[in-house]
Amino acid sequence: MVRPMPSTVPLLRPAAADAARLAAGEHHDPHLLLGLHGGEYGSVVRAFHPDASAVELLTNGAAAPMEPLGGGLWAVATDLAPGDPYRLRFRFADGNDWERDDPYRFLPTLGELDLHLINEGSHERLWDVLGAHPRTMGGVAGVAFAVWAPNARSVRVVGDFDRWDGRLFPMRSLGVSGVWELFVPGIGSGELYKYEVLGADGRLRVKADPFSFSQQVRPETASRVWDIGSDDSWTDGDWMARRATTDLYRLPMATYEVHLGSWMRNADGSWLGYREAGERLAAHCRRFGFTHVELLPVAEHPFDGSWGYQVTGYYAPTARFGTPDDFRAMVDALHNAGIGVILDWVPAHFPNDDFALRQFDGTPLYEHADPKRGQHPDWGTLIFDYGRPEVRNFLVANALFWCDRYHVDGLRVDAVASMLYLDYSRKKGEWQPNQYGGNENLEAVAFLREVNEKVYGRHPGVVTIAEESTSFPGVTRPTYLGGLGFGFKWDMGWMHDTLAYFHEDPVHRRFHHNRLTFRGLYMHTEHFVLPLSHDEVVHGKGSLLTKMPGDEWQRFANLRCLIAHMYTQPGKKLLFMGTELAPWTEWNHDRALDFALADEPMRAGFGRFLADLGALYAATPALWAAEPELATFAWIDASDVESSVYSWIRRAGDSVAVVLQNLTPVPRDGYRLGVPSGGRWREALNSDSEHYGGSNLGNLGGIEASSESWHGQPASLTLTLPPLATLVLVPEA
Repeated sequence: MVRPMPSTVPLLRPAAADAARLAAGEHHDPHLLLGLHGGEYGSVVRAFHPDASAVELLTNGAAAPMEPLGGGLWAVATDLAPGDPYRLRFRFADGNDWERDDPYRFLPTLGELDLHLINEGSHERLWDVLGAHPRTMGGVAGVAFAVWAPNARSVRVVGDFDRWDGRLFPMRSLGVSGVWELFVPGIGSGELYKYEVLGADGRLRVKADPFSFSQQVRPETASRVWDIGSDDSWTDGDWMARRATTDLYRLPMATYEVHLGSWMRNADGSWLGYREAGERLAAHCRRFGFTHVELLPVAEHPFDGSWGYQVTGYYAPTARFGTPDDFRAMVDALHNAGIGVILDWVPAHFPNDDFALRQFDGTPLYEHADPKRGQHPDWGTLIFDYGRPEVRNFLVANALFWCDRYHVDGLRVDAVASMLYLDYSRKKGEWQPNQYGGNENLEAVAFLREVNEKVYGRHPGVVTIAEESTSFPGVTRPTYLGGLGFGFKWDMGWMHDTLAYFHEDPVHRRFHHNRLTFRGLYMHTEHFVLPLSHDEVVHGKGSLLTKMPGDEWQRFANLRCLIAHMYTQPGKKLLFMGTELAPWTEWNHDRALDFALADEPMRAGFGRFLADLGALYAATPALWAAEPELATFAWIDASDVESSVYSWIRRAGDSVAVVLQNLTPVPRDGYRLGVPSGGRWREALNSDSEHYGGSNLGNLGGIEASSESWHGQPASLTLTLPPLATLVLVPEA
């Protein structure tokens, strides 16, 4: 019921200063003025719209005119009690009107505990309270918006629902938490929105939501409301149950690294959607024996040429390939095919696009305020302030988010070295030592430890992998023993040494023999992944095939040996997409792989080789089941420098494999090799088979060992070594 009352009564008219700040868009708490308020003289409803020619209060089907107070403010006295529903109707001079529920009659959508945990930097489900969430308040459906901007003078939510007019939906500040909040009734999933942030510097910025779950496809930059709360569509329960009890250190792990935008495309050149990619990736990985897919960053990013490594939407799968539901369906399909999903995750830096995190509230908020620590000299990007609890929480929660909401099985953390060192890519005078005089970024170290502790503690079976290119100690050592707590570390030294060796003409390889043996000095100091990644086939480096010396036949033979070397050395495996096609050209992110190459005779042979090698790897526990143990690897002969022949043993319990590589084009007859037992040894793999494009030289599938000891082993084989070939020998039962 509405009670007529003149505007001279204090009940209707708020303080002039508050009204002026509201009209100017600078009020920190519009709920103090707007909505339903009670007091000494009764209750009043106030509304704000600077363009309205009339406003009506709608209650129980009745409409009561509201009185203009000036500056776009309207009011009417009423008998409504707190919690009673009502609506507003705004009328305009052009004859149109706008009827809606009043956003300013609803209570805050964040509780005191949430705000406390946010300030403390310990809210492990931060995505549940910040961002845009479809929900029902007091029986009214709408969207709850919340954003952290502690130094802003005001924040307004804008979108299609208010015609992108920042005057209409100012948000309220929830005190010292730095969180701004507003429930907007009558809207739902799919709505586009942004925040207008009046910064501490007086500048108005229009920002995408740091916690948006979906965004527009570039070059558009708006956030999109999306409900990610339901788990009803998952069908990977068996996979998740098995994952929680597996020991990945003692399982085969061969990873297929994929850039979704250029792996495979539709016939018209458009991007393949998440769902289609999931089905095709599953079949492709099963053919070659890959156990995991590692996706180059799929979090939203504006620039295709960054390959996803300059993230603007940390909580949003890129809309290039579909919706968040489509992304979830892709993961689900891969899990049902027995393929794990690893995401490239980029907490080391973020781009300086003005619509995203940079100077979010008019101050260096997410980035470190000191340019010596907040700006990356190589990439022109900004570095997170790892010492700020809320920023650290943003990133830790993001790691947990991908594991929780999208069931990902691992996070490969990009550019860890750039995080660990204050002097990374900086000259003298461009950095300052830490409190102990060292060059370690202690805050980043603490952050990485926290990420690993939380991921492993909350999601058993998920793995974290560091791309770390230095000798920083204990990257994969548990945090309780002083390490960083990663599950695995990319062995960048192996990658560089091995590629450098294989690039040499075989006649010169005897002068570089130690490039393939040096790793034996450190291979057990960390848990390693052996990567042949995207970084090695771009920016003029050429494809793997073009790195190999010799004529076409020798190049393919060398490439088979390179891949066999990776698969038979201790460490998990990673191959970048396209390796299976052995292309002449390096990777181009703007176009799909040329899968027609697979039909060419030499490449078809290489594809068969890779498929057989993957099957052999999976079926041979000696190659993976005891990798944490020293006994899993032993050289038979690491010193045959003149012949450029290498031989070693892999073992796990009763499973044994002997690997022999002749890395010159010279066949060797009567080559004696020590082996750990007598009996018949089967050629489980011969990379020189004509089936793979080789010369078909070998040992007729197997050979009987003699009792003559050799190379310190109790028995020996007299072998024919094919040219530029790898033999894998296993004892017959």
